[in-house]
Amino acid sequence: MKVTKWTSCISWEVVRMFDFTEEELNRYSRHILLQDVGVEGQEKIREGKVLVIGAGGLGAPVAMYLAAAGVGTIGIVDGDVVDLSNLQRQIIHTTADVDKWKVESAKETINAINPHVKVNTYREFLMADNALDLIKEYDFVVDGTDNFPVKFLINDACVMAGKPFSHGGILRFEGQTFTHLPGTACYRCMFKTPPPAGAVPTCSQAGVLGAIAGMLGTIQAAETLKYLTGVGELLTNKLLTFNAKTMDFRKINVKKTDKCPICGTNPTVTELIDYEQAACDLKNH
Repeated sequence: MKVTKWTSCISWEVVRMFDFTEEELNRYSRHILLQDVGVEGQEKIREGKVLVIGAGGLGAPVAMYLAAAGVGTIGIVDGDVVDLSNLQRQIIHTTADVDKWKVESAKETINAINPHVKVNTYREFLMADNALDLIKEYDFVVDGTDNFPVKFLINDACVMAGKPFSHGGILRFEGQTFTHLPGTACYRCMFKTPPPAGAVPTCSQAGVLGAIAGMLGTIQAAETLKYLTGVGELLTNKLLTFNAKTMDFRKINVKKTDKCPICGTNPTVTELIDYEQAACDLKNH
C-alpha cells in the first residue's frame, strides 16, 4: 500500500485488523487523523446504523453528512414527494427530483456521495403502528420532522424501545436540539404534551430561513457521529437553542423528571399515540 504524508503516523496493524481499503483510508483520512477518532473510530462509524426520520430540511444535511462520514447503514423514512418549495432548504434534492419520492431522491444523493453506504428506504410516514418496527434495527434515531405530533411519537417510541435519538426543530430564524440517551431527559420531560393542532405554526405556515436547516442538521449529524464513536460530550440533559438573526447560542440545563408521563416513575403514556395534526402538516413531515 502506498504510504502518503498523512498515513505515516497510522499503525498498519490496526488498519489491517479493520480491513479498510486504500480508497476508504483516503476517503476518511481526515477522520482517521483525529486522535479521538482514528481507524478504530472510523470502524465504529462504518458499523453504525442510523435512522433518519424525514428527508426534508433537517434530514437532508443530516443524511448527507452521515453518508460522507461513512456511516454503514442509513435508513430514511418519508412518505412524501419532492415539491419545488422544498428546494430552498432540502439540499439533498434537486430541481430534477421534483415529484420524485423523497426517499428515492435521498438515496440517489447518498449513494452519489458515498457508494459504500447501505441505504434503506421507507416510503411511509412514521405512525403509531409502524414506529417501533422502523426503529428497532437501528443504533441511533434522528428526528428530522417539522411537526409536534410526530416529534412526540419519535420521543415516545425511542423511550419505549430504549433507543438514543437526536431531537431537532426549526422555525423562522431559530433552532433547537438535544440528544436523548436512555436514562436522560426526554422531550416530554421538557414539553409534557403536544400543543393543540394548529396552535403553533410549522415551517410550511410561518416560513424558515433555508440555511437554518443546515445549521441545525449539521449539529444533529455531529451528535450522531459523537454517539457512534464515543467522542466528546453529547447534548444530554441540555437544550441547545440558537437565533440566527443575532447568532446567539444558548444551552439550557434540563433534568429528567420523575413526573414525566413517558420516562417517569409512574408513566401515564403506555402506548404510542397518533396525535391530531393540522391539515396542512399532513404532507410535510
